[in-house]
Amino acid sequence: MPMTRKDKIALLRGVELFSDLGARALGVVADAAVEVSHRAGQYIVRQGQVGTGFYVVASGHVRVVRSGRLLERLGPGGFFGELSVIDQAPRAAHVIAEEATTCVALASWEFTRLLERHPKIALAVLRTVARRLRATTDHTRH
Repeated sequence: MPMTRKDKIALLRGVELFSDLGARALGVVADAAVEVSHRAGQYIVRQGQVGTGFYVVASGHVRVVRSGRLLERLGPGGFFGELSVIDQAPRAAHVIAEEATTCVALASWEFTRLLERHPKIALAVLRTVARRLRATTDHTRH
């Protein structure tokens, strides 16, 4: 059964990237998002390709693989693709469905439009990207 707007908002509320947003902003994101399904073994994004979408796992699990090395597994609420969509640089890793997986996705132009028109959404994304960058640089220094 397709996800409702309410389902999408509930999913997005639990995603770190959007956790600081209120109900109205979450609704704006949910309205722009589409549901996409992937079969087990299907590549959702490919390392080296320019990103055309941002994804949140709604059900199922994916693995993130860079140059043949498993980086992490993501389940419901996990997200990927934001960096490539923001900077239009090639994807840093493959993301592959481990089982039948449903994602809520934003096309790159929709993601950009949301950032341009909704400062609260842009700030929430910026804060999350900064936290991730800080955690990565702190980890490699210590």
